[in-house]
This record gives sequence, structure tokens and C-alpha cells, in this order.
Amino acid sequence: MLILGYDYPDDCHFDLEHDMWCRDLGEGRMQVGVSAFGVKISGNYFYMCRPKPVGTEIEQGKTMGVVELSKTVVTIKSPVSGTVVEINEALEDKPERIHEDPYGAGWIAVIQASNLQDDLARLAHGPHLVEQAERRMQLEPIDDWIKP
Repeated sequence: MLILGYDYPDDCHFDLEHDMWCRDLGEGRMQVGVSAFGVKISGNYFYMCRPKPVGTEIEQGKTMGVVELSKTVVTIKSPVSGTVVEINEALEDKPERIHEDPYGAGWIAVIQASNLQDDLARLAHGPHLVEQAERRMQLEPIDDWIKP
């Protein structure tokens, strides 16, 4: 669905505080990435993406890697707890995929969730997503809002 002009796919759960998403791949495996809104507010292309390596234990809301935006390096936070089981190696050569296709080729990692039900309860999804996402997005000074 589109919320104020930004894509929020129905099959994803969103950590609106950190502008991250996760998608259930089955058997507790969660694909994660930066939301389209997170891409917009980054203001620059992603020049580098370095997720934590396979085998790393990660907690929800804690650092799962770093990205470089122009002259700034920032941490990205995981929307779920668990173990990194796969990273998107294509981002090593083409980190701009995060900007070009945040919910497709721009995914960052797959995490084998360890506390999925509790983690999902803390993420935005379903009927409350629109209200929560709009409230979050209005906190950012963006000049080119698309009005509903």
C-alpha cells in the first residue's frame, strides 16, 4: 500500500522507529531491509552496505550493520532478533540497489528469528500501519510530500 506516497508492502512488518522492514520467508526466516521512507530520508545514495556476517546473533533494535551515505556512516537496526543466516552479497558491488529496489533486490540480510512472535508484536503491520506510519513520517522535514 502507499502511505503519503511511500510504498509499504502488505507482506512486510515495519520498525518505524528505525525505518526498517522484515518479510517472513517461512520457517522463521525473516528477510530484512531499509524501508522506502528510510531510503528517502537518507538523502543520498547508499555507497556501502556492510551487514554483520553470517552466524552473528542480533537483537531486535540493535545494530545489524552499517551503511555509508555520501560522507556519513550510520548503523542500521534489526527489526527482529535472531541469527544472520544470509547476507545480500550483491550489495557489496551495487549498494545502490537499496535505493533502487528496497523491497526486492535491495534486501540486506536474512535472519533466523529467535523470538518472532514477540518481535512481530512490536512492529507495525495491518490496520494500524497507516496511522503509525503517517505519524512517523510527519516527524521528518520533507518538502515533496505526496498528499493523499
